[in-house]
Amino acid sequence: MAGMQEVLRTNDMVLVSFVRSLLDEAEIPHLVLDNHMSVVEGSLGILARRVLVGDDFVPAARRLLSENGLREQLRPSDA
Repeated sequence: MAGMQEVLRTNDMVLVSFVRSLLDEAEIPHLVLDNHMSVVEGSLGILARRVLVGDDFVPAARRLLSENGLREQLRPSDA
C-alpha cells in the first residue's frame, strides 16, 4: 500500500465502530488514528478520530460509506 487517505473524521465513537465494522466486512484495509487521545484530552471527546484507508481502496471505501448513509460524514475527496 503506497499511502493512506483520510475518509472520515469524527469524535462519535459509535460512528467509528460502525465504520470499522463496514470496512472490516468489505475487507478494506483501514487505520483509526487518535483513538486513544482521550488520555490527553481528559476523556472529553473533543479530539476527533480519523479513519484512513489505503490509496487503492479510497473509491471503494467512499462508495461503501455513502451507500450506508454516511455521505455527509465523508471528508472532501482529494480528487
